[in-house]
Amino acid sequence: MASLAEIERELTVEQTKADLEAARQLGRKGGRKRRMTDSKIESVKRLLASEVPPRDVTKNLDVSVPTLYRWLPAPENL
Repeated sequence: MASLAEIERELTVEQTKADLEAARQLGRKGGRKRRMTDSKIESVKRLLASEVPPRDVTKNLDVSVPTLYRWLPAPENL
């Protein structure tokens, strides 16, 4: 019984790998879409340069403060 389960598992793994490779060849990527697009990053830079508080920037762009600082490190002078 265990050997049948092992064979079935191997078949599943092989099929999954084949499907992922086929998707890659079609130009698809896995995973979630980025919350911080290039246009959002530019907007954040402009807003922070004009001294808008980071909390207001994150509310405006619908991202969290940790997400903001993951893409743009906190300024040294704060």
